[in-house]
Amino acid sequence: MKRTATTILATVALLFAATGCGGDDSSDGGTGADGKKEVTLTLNWVPYGEHAPFYYGLQKGFFSAEGIDLKILPGNGSGNTVKQVAQKQTDFGWADSPVLLKSVASGMPVRSLGAYLEKGPSSVEFFTEENIKTPADLKGKTVGGTPGDALYATFPAWLEKNGLKKDDVKVVNVDAAGKIAALAEGRVDAIMGFFHDQAPTIESKTGKKVDVLLFADYGMNLLGTGLIANTQTLQKDPELARKFVRATQKSWAEAARDPAGAVSAMTALAENEPAPEVLTKQLTLNLPLIGADGPPGVNTEAQWTETIDLMSRYAELKDPGAPNAYWDASYAAQG
Repeated sequence: MKRTATTILATVALLFAATGCGGDDSSDGGTGADGKKEVTLTLNWVPYGEHAPFYYGLQKGFFSAEGIDLKILPGNGSGNTVKQVAQKQTDFGWADSPVLLKSVASGMPVRSLGAYLEKGPSSVEFFTEENIKTPADLKGKTVGGTPGDALYATFPAWLEKNGLKKDDVKVVNVDAAGKIAALAEGRVDAIMGFFHDQAPTIESKTGKKVDVLLFADYGMNLLGTGLIANTQTLQKDPELARKFVRATQKSWAEAARDPAGAVSAMTALAENEPAPEVLTKQLTLNLPLIGADGPPGVNTEAQWTETIDLMSRYAELKDPGAPNAYWDASYAAQG
């Protein structure tokens, strides 16, 4: 993790050398008494450790330095967050990239400004006592998953990549909000989910150690969460988007250097957040998922092409396009 944080911070000085706040603030948000633009960010879920960098940047004044008066709002799933951005109910969103792809394919006017979790958190999670060490050990197990999400759609292909047949594992349909309970109560042997969020929560609730198998470690990486915006916002006020991305990148880079400070900021500013010890575990698991080859949120076409290909082959992504149909690389790469 030190290598990841160091690599991120090595580039951040150049990226933020020029952070002037000029330009015409012409987005739909209002302007406060202090002259700063009132901007909303809607998360993909209720606050958990992955979101700590935003609260850190808010507390440290990184958004304020860009002329932004930021309000962070809880979400209720990436799909709902994307819809709110598409309908201009929020200025920016934090959403899972596979969900963004399908939303764009359905005609929603949204674009990614960069995926920050370049190594996707998709995983199979289970109690250590199950003695599962590799995907082969899932044979004969019962795994809970939620129909309609990217993990559920790609799970059979992931099994096949690892020498298993679909019927080697029994998949039980479980509502997203009920997966943790299904595992804790022993109704399933494992669940599909985002390990950096759920594993610390499960351990806190049950007192049992949790292990995981990451899809990305066994042949299938889907880009994770990142910033999204309405295409009209990008056309109407690209300078606001540039400012917001700069502040977000700085927040993530500095939080990687000061995880304890990020947890403290989130504890002070967020509502209904997990306990500090759970937040710390979540953020600690989250940081290595950030790309190590540049500032946070800077992706490559190859990364997006891989995710688009997997989604089109296994998750019914219709009429797949080139990466720039879903993602505008210019904002995160502005340094």
